[in-house]
Amino acid sequence: MEMRDSLHRPSLTFLVALAILTVGGIRATPAAAVSPASASTALQSGDILDSSTWERAKDLLPPEVLKHYREGQYANQVMDWPADKYTWPTDFLEGSKANDGRYAIGKEGHVVDATTGVQPEFIIGFPFPKIDPGDRDAGAKAVWNFLYRSWYFGTVHSESQLNFIGPKGLDRRVDVDGRFMYYDGVPVADRPPNPHNLTSQSLAVINSPTDVQGTAALTWRYRDPNKRDSVWSYVPALRRIRQVSPANRSDGFFGSDLSQDDGPFFDGKPEDFVWKLVGESDQLRFVDPLNMAGESHHEWLGNGKGWRNNWPDLPTVGYMDPTWKGVAWAPTKAALAKRRFYVVEGVPKDRYYLFGKIELFIDTIAFQGAWNRKFSWKGELLNTYQVLAWMPQKVMRPDGTADFLQGASMAFQCAESIKMGRATVAGIKTAPNATFDSRVTFDPQLFSMDTLSRFGK
Repeated sequence: MEMRDSLHRPSLTFLVALAILTVGGIRATPAAAVSPASASTALQSGDILDSSTWERAKDLLPPEVLKHYREGQYANQVMDWPADKYTWPTDFLEGSKANDGRYAIGKEGHVVDATTGVQPEFIIGFPFPKIDPGDRDAGAKAVWNFLYRSWYFGTVHSESQLNFIGPKGLDRRVDVDGRFMYYDGVPVADRPPNPHNLTSQSLAVINSPTDVQGTAALTWRYRDPNKRDSVWSYVPALRRIRQVSPANRSDGFFGSDLSQDDGPFFDGKPEDFVWKLVGESDQLRFVDPLNMAGESHHEWLGNGKGWRNNWPDLPTVGYMDPTWKGVAWAPTKAALAKRRFYVVEGVPKDRYYLFGKIELFIDTIAFQGAWNRKFSWKGELLNTYQVLAWMPQKVMRPDGTADFLQGASMAFQCAESIKMGRATVAGIKTAPNATFDSRVTFDPQLFSMDTLSRFGK
């Protein structure tokens, strides 16, 4: 795989993107009805995938997702995303090119210098810009590329919803204040001191509802492949901090169907799994149509405060729209675009991990994840994590410095429980003007146990 540098050239106008957003529902009038004789006709940009056209997406979606279209539970418009259309951050692209042949996968599953076998102190760009599908380490390399791409966009402060959703509507909403700090993979100018040899730190605090308000969780992840995460929690009813085992990261986050190892797509420690590239596949995936048309809006907050991503106030999930007739967690404002994916299987080394296998669909060019499918130790599908894609957005600070940011104008991170017939949707702002800030400068002391008790009430 070889990256191609490309200017951000939207192939769709804003009006087309707006039309896609307007469709977003089963009540929308589809293109021409599809007869059985034409069911294999390839989907074209502007087509609606729904109960009348679902057969045209056979082999282009995971079966459990295709079922939603067949049964009239999802409906989305198709749009083009050419392989060479991507906004590559300049330093990320240069770093990736410089990394060609420089790194390898160590015996513990971590990234090492190909010559010395020593873990590097810091990497920017894809550590493995070219992947040979015949390489036994190809699966692990694809996962590491995904992670370094994710970390590049830096520290984040978000106020987002965690929505527990049944087929007919919202069952429960939890509002979470999250802060995430990354020590590896970020732009060099943003790289913080790293005396503890960390990969990342995160702090999550529940702000509502009142019965769980003040519950907080703090996580430190280490770059050492043999060092487990340090995890602490604060529960207001106990009024004390407790260190908890990192082994439960596969369990539901705050009782939801979303696990801590899900994160933005996959947030487990790669060294805890045995990875295998099982093939490549053309798949449809959810994309942000406004972002694809270049409609992303960011506000410079000042030095140390970073950028705020301002989203349009849209009902992006089924339960938000009283006229919606499909399943309540459907991504009503997302579009579908076809991409090429590496299909990677991961088997946890810990036999007590909740899932016996995870299957990741990772874009072969952008290395964004689309589908994260989780199976029991007996091979039964239990959960599917569905994630929206976006392209980076180039913005300019008042002093002329260029930043590349997450370009999303909405969020859809949906963990669907196949057995229970329910889902958890994360990432939606708690209010239209809520915080979704990036490139924030955090004081490292924020991610301390003292802060955990201060935030927990």
